[in-house]
Amino acid sequence: MPPGKQASQSQAAAPTAAGARLEAMRRRVRLSCVAVWTVIAAGPIALCVAVASTPTTVAAAPAAKPTTVRTAAAAADPGGYAQVFVGAWLRSSADDATSAQARLAQSMAPDVDLPDPAADAQAAPQSVTAVRSAQQGAGAWSVTVAAQYADGSVRYYAVPVAADRTGASFTVTGAPGVVAGPARAEVPALPYAVTVPEGDLSSAVGEFLAAYLTGAGEVDRYLAPGAKLAAVSPAPYQTVTVQHVSAVEDAAAAEQVAADGTKVRVRVAVEARDDAGRWPLAYELMLRARSGRWEVAALASGTVQDGGGR
Repeated sequence: MPPGKQASQSQAAAPTAAGARLEAMRRRVRLSCVAVWTVIAAGPIALCVAVASTPTTVAAAPAAKPTTVRTAAAAADPGGYAQVFVGAWLRSSADDATSAQARLAQSMAPDVDLPDPAADAQAAPQSVTAVRSAQQGAGAWSVTVAAQYADGSVRYYAVPVAADRTGASFTVTGAPGVVAGPARAEVPALPYAVTVPEGDLSSAVGEFLAAYLTGAGEVDRYLAPGAKLAAVSPAPYQTVTVQHVSAVEDAAAAEQVAADGTKVRVRVAVEARDDAGRWPLAYELMLRARSGRWEVAALASGTVQDGGGR
């Protein structure tokens, strides 16, 4: 073929190939548009499927490192252990190291010598009670123990005690030391400054406590709606007499019962009697006014529960 003719055919072929590629691109665009409109027409579900079908690369998050939680065992109070030791130690003697009390004391404090009381020494204490425990360091405690004797005297002992890391085992590490007893704390002024005269309120608390302590009548009839309280059983006393009633709120001393829902807090001093004698007692109560009468809504030293209105 002549060179001129070959060149003209080659130039004609190039536009033809380019047109074919352009047509193919247009066809793909039309198909994509048709697909999108088809998905839209099919509704949101199909659209979600179409989106979900798109390949997505998700990078896995690095695994979190495990966290170590350290919990410390609660420090166990060795007061009871020191109490048992002092009781056994005071009731033992070096002259009889094989007695039950001596062996008990030695098992609890292997390095502590036993006492050596004289023949006419004061009798063993009637009771021994732990009154204070103070932690002095890791596993180190000082326990104050009171020993009460028949003549009314009290002697206090400070006992060093060691505890293991779990607080499950103890050992008395040294001989007890006689110490001064705890000082008497100052008592804050009581809030019951209003004197309640004889009247509806004092009668209500007197009848309630009589039912509560002597079984004279049903306790429920004196309780506010929703409050629950069982009488002391068996009844410990034969009679209960109100000696004095004081209150926090002035409404408790009014001549007339306050409006419904009014609450007052009172302290009642009573005298209870039984065959064994006379017993001065005191109770702190909360009363609520309802329908012209006072009802017990709470007993501070009992188990009454204020359940609200019914």
